[in-house]
Amino acid sequence: MAVAEPYVPTIERRGRRAVPRFAAVRGLTLGNRVALGALVLVTLLALFAPFFAPHDPIVAVGPSFQKPLQGGYLLGTDDVGRDIFSRVLFGLRSSWLAAFVVIASGVAIGGIIGVIAGATGGIVDAILMRITDVFLSLPGPVLAITVVAALGPSLRNTLIAVAVVWWPFYARIVRGEIRSLAARPHVEAARLAGAGRIAVMWRHLMPGALPATIVTASLDVSALLLTLSSLSFLGLGSPAPSPELGAMSARGLTYLLENPWVPIVPASAVFVLSLIANLAGDAVRDLLGDR
Repeated sequence: MAVAEPYVPTIERRGRRAVPRFAAVRGLTLGNRVALGALVLVTLLALFAPFFAPHDPIVAVGPSFQKPLQGGYLLGTDDVGRDIFSRVLFGLRSSWLAAFVVIASGVAIGGIIGVIAGATGGIVDAILMRITDVFLSLPGPVLAITVVAALGPSLRNTLIAVAVVWWPFYARIVRGEIRSLAARPHVEAARLAGAGRIAVMWRHLMPGALPATIVTASLDVSALLLTLSSLSFLGLGSPAPSPELGAMSARGLTYLLENPWVPIVPASAVFVLSLIANLAGDAVRDLLGDR
């Protein structure tokens, strides 16, 4: 009598090589794809603002307080006669690219500290995390205001001030991911196979911590935009007449009742940027959720 062979369930392979490169993007909801498309559009507008702006954002090009959609000015003019649409485009460029610069520096500094602390452990981990805790215990906005006040108001000094208080969050996140990955079987197998500490850190720990870091950074863009706009609103950004969204709203508050578009348009631009950043962050989280 023949003995039936044991049933072995087959697993459908859906690895990176089996699935088309953009299949994950096609699997996203319509809202997530729209959010990612808006993210790409805003980034292109920020990068190529000088080509899209119809006028110089600093030079007066027409009568003051020209209403939107009148006189050939899409969003009107301000108290000096500068084109608000051109100034908003350059302000978008300043805020958007500045946010990415701060996040990139935070990921780089915090990621290096987190990887070293998580992979090394012991006294090195304790020292690095206590330093991180010191920065986390400081009131971020107050410290940023202090740094800008000491160095002087400018976009560069604002970025330095915000970057000083932004990296500890990434150090904590990366350190936690690394400590979690260090106890997994594939890392132990790599160690038993003779892989050195640097090789284990580079090939087995850092790639595993990358998705959580990317998702955190994408969701952090909105908070950073609001922080930079708030500092600019308080007069701690680039001095006038530089086109910064927060500073434009602050200077236009005087004309809120008579000419409301002057402060409302740049404030609305900050709102739209933050909304797009939040929605795109959710889309990136869904995109990397299963990987």
